[in-house]
Amino acid sequence: AIEKTHEERYRKLLQNVKAQEVFKKSEVKVWECRNCGHIVVGTEAPDICPVCKHPQSYFEVRAENY
Repeated sequence: AIEKTHEERYRKLLQNVKAQEVFKKSEVKVWECRNCGHIVVGTEAPDICPVCKHPQSYFEVRAENY
């Protein structure tokens, strides 16, 4: 069951990578820099964090599932 869940998760990620939708979404999202915590609201993550200057790869869609 765990391996099936992992497979589904990675297939979705692969689909996002192929569609170039990892850092660009069709709906507005809250993006958070994993280095400094800067928040950006929009359909895509910035190329460079305006606060800490880390690249786009440091941004992720903020998860609020607590």
